[in-house]
Amino acid sequence: MPRGARLDSPGTLHHVIFRGIERGAIFQDNEDRTEFLRRLALLVKASSAGMYGIAMMTNHVHLLVKSGSTGLHNLMRRLGQG
Repeated sequence: MPRGARLDSPGTLHHVIFRGIERGAIFQDNEDRTEFLRRLALLVKASSAGMYGIAMMTNHVHLLVKSGSTGLHNLMRRLGQG
């Protein structure tokens, strides 16, 4: 059963998890990790969000994000499209 919609107003702190499909790898090498961090930094700045923590493993990522003016949904959607 899917969880309910996340409450998202500017300034709300969120723990977000990205997972690979069927627990598969989402990063093949350090270049992938570097590109992910580059894109994340650009999107966080563009959305006026705050980044408080990140943990990157081969098959998943944990983020601690404070949502900005454009909302967490837009930031995560754009990040996931890369």
